[in-house]
Amino acid sequence: MAWHASPQAGPDDKYNIFYNVTSDSDEIARLSALQAVAKSDGKAKVVILTDSLYEIALRKANVMKEVIEKCQDCKVLEFIDTPLADTSSRMPSLTFSLLQKYGDDLQYTLAINDLYFDFMSPSLRSANKGEMPYNISAGDGSVTAYQRIRNNDKQFATVPEPLNLHGWQLVDELNRAFSKEKPSGYITPAHLVIQENVAFDGGDKNLYDPQNGYKEAYKTIWGVQ
Repeated sequence: MAWHASPQAGPDDKYNIFYNVTSDSDEIARLSALQAVAKSDGKAKVVILTDSLYEIALRKANVMKEVIEKCQDCKVLEFIDTPLADTSSRMPSLTFSLLQKYGDDLQYTLAINDLYFDFMSPSLRSANKGEMPYNISAGDGSVTAYQRIRNNDKQFATVPEPLNLHGWQLVDELNRAFSKEKPSGYITPAHLVIQENVAFDGGDKNLYDPQNGYKEAYKTIWGVQ
């Protein structure tokens, strides 16, 4: 049993994994990039941030790049590989460098994780930038990301992971494995959080916890009260 062991959800015979519980990373990346396309009316100019140390991060970034490049009047300004582990030291100077290089053309930043924006946002504030660039994260859904989105503070959107739901699914997949049953095949759909819906589905607690009755459904499957 695994959680986030690879970009794809489901069984992985190569690593003897009964079921890898994760959201669909490609769907998350597409949803994030399409949000930039839609908000810009098909004219988004974007910078993409990723960390090639992680297979899933590089895959997300490449999917986002493909979506933007398929948009006729959109443009990928730069595809940047910068380590998540060094965001605190790298992002402030990188942010100022991007502002100097692209000016008002720096319209959207698509990142594979909210962590980049933890250290990009203060630099944008000190540079007295307005709403732009619109920062969109293809994954995570951190407490600070929820706060920034709620306050319209240098982050426009995130596509969070439903950690509690994944925990319940892991227990269910274990039960299936112990009972010699097939895995569920369930993959949580991607969920875009913006200011208009940030208060729902756990957003008041700064997390994504779908209010779809999943706990009751699992209890019914397990035959428990």
